Amino acid sequence: MPKKDLSKATVARVCAKCSDLCTVSMLDAAGSVVAEHDGYVPDFMPEEHFGDYVEIDIELATGRILNWKKPSAKKLSKPTHSSEWE
Repeated sequence: MPKKDLSKATVARVCAKCSDLCTVSMLDAAGSVVAEHDGYVPDFMPEEHFGDYVEIDIELATGRILNWKKPSAKKLSKPTHSSEWE
């Protein structure tokens, strides 16, 4: 297989299937865990993930997640429609 020229790439699109094994930890300013969630991908994650996929577009020059939308306090209050933070 020929080597690919990645010099023109500007975005890395990452799609990962979690199969109900997604873990999210919310940290305070000191890096201590204040809440955790295990199970489905949280509703505040970008794209139509159906609770099973993490889909993010990362700008290679900056490391910024391009499709991230700041979640509302309501969205953050429950990780999914049927679960709570631990």
